[in-house]
Amino acid sequence: MTFAVPCLRSRRDTYLTLAMQRISTDPAQANPDRLAYFILKSVNEALREFDMLREGDRVAVAVSGGKDSLALWHLTNKLGYPADGIHVHLGIGPYSDVSFEKTKAMADRLNRRLYYFSLPEAFRIGIKDLSRTVKRPPCSLCGMIKRYVMNRACTEHGYSVLATGHNLDDEASALLGNLLHWKEEYLWKKGVALEAEGSHLAKKVKPFFLCSEKEAAAYALMSDIDYVYDECPYSIGAKTLMYKGLLNRVEDESPATKIAFVKGYLKRAEKERLSRADDETEEKTLCTTCGYPSYTRQCNFCLLAARFGGGGPVGFHVYDPTSLQDGIVKS
Repeated sequence: MTFAVPCLRSRRDTYLTLAMQRISTDPAQANPDRLAYFILKSVNEALREFDMLREGDRVAVAVSGGKDSLALWHLTNKLGYPADGIHVHLGIGPYSDVSFEKTKAMADRLNRRLYYFSLPEAFRIGIKDLSRTVKRPPCSLCGMIKRYVMNRACTEHGYSVLATGHNLDDEASALLGNLLHWKEEYLWKKGVALEAEGSHLAKKVKPFFLCSEKEAAAYALMSDIDYVYDECPYSIGAKTLMYKGLLNRVEDESPATKIAFVKGYLKRAEKERLSRADDETEEKTLCTTCGYPSYTRQCNFCLLAARFGGGGPVGFHVYDPTSLQDGIVKS
């Protein structure tokens, strides 16, 4: 089943094939308007069923410059939830520079504020050299830094909810990886709506989790969103890509397997979390430097900051199209 959608990159119709024929079995009826309605319906279903956003919430969207995060930022505002953006510049050469420019362009389009953190500026080193120095894989290090910085931006600047662009393929592949390696420390802790913990952790939600990667890309194209087409250089050879390929093969033979896999897990995970709540042996404390939940005296980010950044406060730049100002705020 194919449909034509406008594409900024090629200036001509681009054909995308949906992984699941969830809109119509008749290719003639699989048009952009029906697809847009389907995606809006799926996101609204996720928001309602998992109580992701409530009245009075201030929402921030984690934006990388890719299709999923920019589409989510656009869609969140379209649905009536005024949302600002948070971006982390990792210092991956031109790739990071282009990614940042895409997020600024969306901030201009939405007329919303964009907070951004520059790793090379804060630590005087990019993710590649930092990874080599601390002997930790780039993807693992990137995830830790992004989680900390995104949460810190929310708690310091008054955002109660952080929305991320994880789609159905992301969730299914991560779940498969955890199952294959029996990573129990992660297996039952994942979710699509994780409540806030005091004033230290903002609520985290994934409104796109019912939409496939191709559906998110289609929404971006139909909405004339200019995003980064290239994958992160460090994602080459990543196991998650292999898991996505395997799941796509299963999906081709048995449509709707991925959505059943993820939804089934969410039901089971909730029961497991409740049953294991009293069995937790390792308690989190608060980082003595920043107050972030940690299993050690200092959190991983503060250990890096002390070693490479002088231990000073986290500095967030703020790009505000409404005032045409580009400044820096310290927290």
